[in-house]
Amino acid sequence: METNTPSTGHHSVPVSELNKLVRLALPILTAQLAQMAMVLVDTLMAGRVSAVDLAGVALGGALMWPVMMFFMGVLQAVTPTVSQLNGAGRQREVGEVIRQALWLAGFGAGLLIAFILNAEMIYALMVIDPAAIPVSVGYLAATAWGVPALMGYFVLRFLCEGLGFTRPAMFIAVSALLVKIPLNYIFIYGAFGIAPMGGVGCGVATAIVMWLELGLILLVVSKSRFESTGWRRQFSWPDWQPMARLIAVGIPIGATMFFEMGLFALVALLLGRFGADVVAAHTIAINLGGLTFMFPLALGMAATIRVGFNVGAGKFDAAAQVAKLAVWLTLGVAVLLGAFVVSARHFIAGLYSTDVQVVALASSLMLFVAVFQLFDSAQATTIGALRGYKDTQVPMAITLVGYWFVGLPVALTLGYGWIGPPMGAYGFWAGLTVALMFVAVCVLSRLWWLRRHPDLIVRLAHR
Repeated sequence: METNTPSTGHHSVPVSELNKLVRLALPILTAQLAQMAMVLVDTLMAGRVSAVDLAGVALGGALMWPVMMFFMGVLQAVTPTVSQLNGAGRQREVGEVIRQALWLAGFGAGLLIAFILNAEMIYALMVIDPAAIPVSVGYLAATAWGVPALMGYFVLRFLCEGLGFTRPAMFIAVSALLVKIPLNYIFIYGAFGIAPMGGVGCGVATAIVMWLELGLILLVVSKSRFESTGWRRQFSWPDWQPMARLIAVGIPIGATMFFEMGLFALVALLLGRFGADVVAAHTIAINLGGLTFMFPLALGMAATIRVGFNVGAGKFDAAAQVAKLAVWLTLGVAVLLGAFVVSARHFIAGLYSTDVQVVALASSLMLFVAVFQLFDSAQATTIGALRGYKDTQVPMAITLVGYWFVGLPVALTLGYGWIGPPMGAYGFWAGLTVALMFVAVCVLSRLWWLRRHPDLIVRLAHR
């Protein structure tokens, strides 16, 4: 756990902070990639049973994960809260924050379980292949058993990250992936006397892995390095005041994540009218975009930790340097990734499909990915830095306007040809790029403005 000590030398600060950012971000990046791999494992293994099982698992994930990410975002308020307390040398106050966050996680788990157990009613309102619904409902019902564990895991993971320990999440995610593969095999295909369950078996394996993750993180936070937080020393009933402070910071984080995920999910649905080839090409391009997004996402989470620590320590200039460094670093990596995408786009598309038309369209859309991920990287890392200041409400408003009132109208207008000829997938990708450009410029402006208003930084820190 880092202590609050003054830096030595003006020029040493950027170098030392760069080192700290990278050391924090790389384990987060590895953890994120392991989580993506678990989704891929579910897709591949369910697909070997039947197309219906694959569709059921995909449908269940599409319904559950955006809502799950909202609740995860709410709990992510723990990270800047803990990092600021750590920077201020007030580690003993962390314990009450964690106890209240665990209550909040319990309430969120109850709401999420109620939502996913009513999946059949939700599907009745949608146009969905009836054959996939029983698999999807069974998958969600099985996964629901693990939701309380996952919500608890999020709180304790964010405790670790708020204190600057990002490696536990990496080791746990990799361990979970290694356990998930044999569990999937047992429950999907049947083994050791267990009957094959198909896609529903993915849900059973997922629930078990969620409890494993909670067990492992409990082992981590039981170590002596966490004793100073006192989070296990006493029992606390729900207390509205500290819980409200977490909610005030966390709900905008969850909403920001939901607005972005919601737009991308909607675009995939809206492209359906252009045919299977267009949807397939879009899926390939968006998958690549998701991979390139992992680094700025990890760097943004690292920036939250370091900015929060320096704000808590009263080192506003150092916090501003961290934010600036994180943005420049993510833009540098984005330029390199963009160049790679442009040069290797035909090869990458060919890895996903052998269909000539799909590969050609996907390769063209990857040119959008190369530009798009510059703005995506900038906005993700900047929003992460702003979270370190506990500045979450303005970024939420910016993403709402940028995605839904700027990007979506542009996508619809160009894609469907409301003005001029229909551009199809190109029009929708142009809309997504415009949305991310708008959000990136606005959140960068907000960060620049915030750095020049220390009085507001103080007010935000006391939320």
